[in-house]
Amino acid sequence: MSTPQSVRILVGILAVSGTIHLVRPETYERTMPSFVSAHREVILGSGVAELVLAAGLLAPPTRRLAGWGSVGLLLAVFPANLKMAADATRSDNAGFRAAAFGRLPLQVPMVRMALKAARG
Repeated sequence: MSTPQSVRILVGILAVSGTIHLVRPETYERTMPSFVSAHREVILGSGVAELVLAAGLLAPPTRRLAGWGSVGLLLAVFPANLKMAADATRSDNAGFRAAAFGRLPLQVPMVRMALKAARG
C-alpha cells in the first residue's frame, strides 16, 4: 500500500517542524501562550510528538492513529500560532509578520491532510 501524496507532504512538514523544535527550541519560546507552563518542555515534547506522528503516518498499520494524533496536535498548537500573529502586529520585522500570518491559513490544509490519513 503506497503512501498518498498528501500524507507524504504532511510527513515532511511534521518531520521538519519536529526537528526544528528539538534543535532550536528557542525559535518557538516566544510563541508560547502565557497559560502554558514549562515552555521548553512543551516545545521539546511537541517536537518529539511531531516526529513520532510523522513516522506513524508512513506506516500503513499506524497511519489512521497517527492521522488522528496529527489532527489533535495541529489543533493543540493553534493557540501558539494565533499568539505569534498577535505578536507580529507589534513587530517591525516584515518577515516575522509574513511568517506569522502565513502560518494561520496553512493549518486548514494540514488538518485536512491529517483527517484524510485518519479516515484511511
